[in-house]
Amino acid sequence: MRTQLWQKLFLAFAALSVTALLALYLLQQRAFQRDFLTYVNRLGMDRLEQASLRIGRRYEEVGNWGFVIRQPRVFDSLINGGDTLPSRGPLDERDAEFRGRTLAPGEGREPRPPRLEDGRPPPPRLEGGRPPPPDGADDFPPPPPPRREDQSDSTPPVRAADERPPIETAPPRRKVDALMFPTRVALTTAEGQWVIGNPAVPSDSPFVAVKSHGEIVGKLLLAPLPELQNEVDLAFARSQTRHTLIAAAGVLAGALLFAWILARWLLAPIKALGRASQKLTAGDYSVRIADARTDELGVLAHDFNRLAEALERNQQARRDWGADIAHELRTPLSILRGEIQALQDGVRPVNAGALASLQGECSRLTALVEDLYQLALSDAGALEYRFVTLDLGNLLSAIVNDHSRALAGSGIALTLEPPPRMMVRADELRLTQLFGNLLINSQRYTDAPGRVVIQFTTLPGMWQIHVDDSPPGVSRELLPKLFDRLFRVETSRNRAAGGAGLGLAICRNIATAHGGKIEAGTSPLGGLRITVTLPREGKA
Repeated sequence: MRTQLWQKLFLAFAALSVTALLALYLLQQRAFQRDFLTYVNRLGMDRLEQASLRIGRRYEEVGNWGFVIRQPRVFDSLINGGDTLPSRGPLDERDAEFRGRTLAPGEGREPRPPRLEDGRPPPPRLEGGRPPPPDGADDFPPPPPPRREDQSDSTPPVRAADERPPIETAPPRRKVDALMFPTRVALTTAEGQWVIGNPAVPSDSPFVAVKSHGEIVGKLLLAPLPELQNEVDLAFARSQTRHTLIAAAGVLAGALLFAWILARWLLAPIKALGRASQKLTAGDYSVRIADARTDELGVLAHDFNRLAEALERNQQARRDWGADIAHELRTPLSILRGEIQALQDGVRPVNAGALASLQGECSRLTALVEDLYQLALSDAGALEYRFVTLDLGNLLSAIVNDHSRALAGSGIALTLEPPPRMMVRADELRLTQLFGNLLINSQRYTDAPGRVVIQFTTLPGMWQIHVDDSPPGVSRELLPKLFDRLFRVETSRNRAAGGAGLGLAICRNIATAHGGKIEAGTSPLGGLRITVTLPREGKA
């Protein structure tokens, strides 16, 4: 099945809408995840700044990091922003030992029981001999052993004399959880030595300085979120995706409906134009389409109407042309047939006068056929032109000399103003034909005694030649029609009034072939002015 244009437009609009929505969805999802992670990381840094203040105040009381190394829950409470901290209690010998100096890696740690991979303590085991605590300064410290009910947070557990502590193993490195804030934090000294926290936090992570008495004593590192992993946040992201898809589906449905309506609306004038073109092809030149729109389709409709009007005028002109040609040919043929019939019937004697009348009608018929032939050639652009550079002033002087005697015999005085040096590139024979037709036309339609004056005007790059004659003139409404084929101001078609009305049409075609133009206007002498404009060649 052949796809129609409106369907192609609809599919194009639909594909564009789907592509735009898909691109918008992908960009929105990417921007949402990036901005959401940035927002969470910013919140983490804000929390880290508050925690650094709390840790700094606690450090000022102790003077070293023993309070977090021996009691990791203190560090967790300070990080989480708890209002109640474990009581520090009186300084024991270990606190006094830590005060005022920097701790070595692993120094001051309580023996810590091993932990399983899920964080739970293993079942108790009896093993002999307590090994020394490992040098795992970068190990993540597990929570302290269980406390008795009567034991305070700051008091170490009391063991029996024969009780052997379990063997401490290095805690495994834990992955940085996506949103669990404490697991993304690590505490280091001012020099970058790890103290407590998650040892998996990269050393180049964003940090907040911990200050004591105005001096930097440590750094709190915060591992940035690599991606969303927490189930709550993933559910929030899925909810945003679902709402986005619902909105996109609604927008897409509206866009497709709008595209369908727009495609039908845009192509309605084209369909009307197609139907009108079919009628025009069938010969109905009266067809017109609505051109009230102001867009390109409205301009196309207006141009189509102008085309239909031109074809309708041309059709009427062809009808008039055929009728005029038939009339122009019928008239001399009828005269010839009548005179010959009269000679045959003996109504008119066969003498020189009768033969001269027959010769005159044959000459008119020959001139008409020649004019028709010349007009057909000029319309088709088949007239032979041989362009050379010549002086138009000299050519006009020769033409005036050839026609002055004939015009003087008709009682018309022909005057040529002194021509300047007028160099043009033209065909001498065709220009002689052009100006000769103009002088013959003035001879036919100018009352005696009359005048014909040829004068010149210089324009930039152009020459203007004015042929003015004395009354009678031509009304202004008829001036544009003078160069139409077979048009004559004398509508009676009296053979003595003039020719067939083809001379000025031939003159227009010759002027156009030379790159110029010919116009008709009112003469200062009271008759008709014909102005011929030709391009200049070189300088005068």
